[in-house]
Amino acid sequence: MAEHKLLFEFAHESEFRTLHGYLARKGYEGLKKAIGMDRQAVIDEMKASGLRGRGGAGFPTWIKWNGIEKEKTKPHYLVCNADEGEPGTFKDKQLMEETPFLLIEGMTIAAHAVQADCGYIYIRGEFVDAAKSLRAAIDEAYQHGYLGKNILGSGLDFDLYLHMGAGSYECGEESALMSSLMGERGMPRLKFPHAPLPTVAGLWDHPTIINNVETYACAPSIIKNGGEWYATLGASTKNSRGTKIFSVSGHVNKPGNFEIEFGTSLMELLELAGGMQGELKMCVPGGSSVPMINAEDCQKAIIGYEEMGEVGSMVGSGGCMFFNEHTCIVSFTWRTAQFYALESCGKCTPCREGTKWMLQILDRIVRGNGQPGDMDLLMSITKQIDGRSFCGLGDAAAWPVAGAIKKFPHEFEYFIQHGRSMVDTPEARALAPRLHQRAFSSV
Repeated sequence: MAEHKLLFEFAHESEFRTLHGYLARKGYEGLKKAIGMDRQAVIDEMKASGLRGRGGAGFPTWIKWNGIEKEKTKPHYLVCNADEGEPGTFKDKQLMEETPFLLIEGMTIAAHAVQADCGYIYIRGEFVDAAKSLRAAIDEAYQHGYLGKNILGSGLDFDLYLHMGAGSYECGEESALMSSLMGERGMPRLKFPHAPLPTVAGLWDHPTIINNVETYACAPSIIKNGGEWYATLGASTKNSRGTKIFSVSGHVNKPGNFEIEFGTSLMELLELAGGMQGELKMCVPGGSSVPMINAEDCQKAIIGYEEMGEVGSMVGSGGCMFFNEHTCIVSFTWRTAQFYALESCGKCTPCREGTKWMLQILDRIVRGNGQPGDMDLLMSITKQIDGRSFCGLGDAAAWPVAGAIKKFPHEFEYFIQHGRSMVDTPEARALAPRLHQRAFSSV
């Protein structure tokens, strides 16, 4: 199956970044149609499309939009999560750099549907080029009446702001993002049922909709062509519709972003990326937080939310990393655990302490000092973190460790018994951690 370019159809054309070029390629037709529709009709089209959140969780988009109060009693806010901190994922960066008006139009359609007064694009601080592209596009949209007061004479007022984050992975979590946006520390809030959903009390305790860049970017084509049309894409899957952008990296010949239709096999995605450099050993299909799968599972994997679950992993954010036979699973897991220990905000005990304990054990193993009970201890810690932390970062830290031990127990056993990796090749030694240095000195 070839690429199905819906969002990336004109991404290679530099003019598409300008309002003139965007309009010349039938841009803003979705918004023009939407503002002539009843707000609920727009939400109903999103429901018919089957669009699910592209940030990682895969939550149905229409449920969020439909959950906001219908009789507006206070200001409504719209937030775009453009933090994109998941290792291995770089799709939103390209969307913002090369198709900024898709995001802006999508957010304006959402603003009409949920009666939002203003919106915020919370963008990762390192994405300077993406921010410049969005800033230029937002300015053009204001100048020509596509943002601001009385948009296209429809009576819709919508202001859009760009907010640069400080590069915290935790701020990709929606409640921590809102805290950061309000000038507070980027830490998560209490969740439902202990606290209201963001659609009830989000930004500044006002009704708020939060979606990912790719999610908003899908809205223009859904409204322009109809939800039922969009739902025909991915129809071979159980409940995954449309296209999905995957950021493919690792030991592949042609790394990059590839937009494919749900229902495509994982091996077809690998072919699009030019195939392997070496022999396929394992894949992390949805960003570093999802469980890895071995080569056998890769052969069976179909890209879909439920289908990826059948092989023990997830679609996640779409950060798909393929690794060859020279990869040391233990060293890879150690490096992943290091990232999550560093990025934990420290608010809750399971995540704050658990990520550090996992790293300490893995650190000991890769230094040749592993102990016989370390694998069981690691699995026990993952169970104490998974589902018990204040937000999803704890789960994201536990899943890769548990998945690695489950799929490649023999590599951990060998490393513990012999004090070195069983993948004893020059390539593996080059990738292994430098044992004379400590990248995480606080443990």
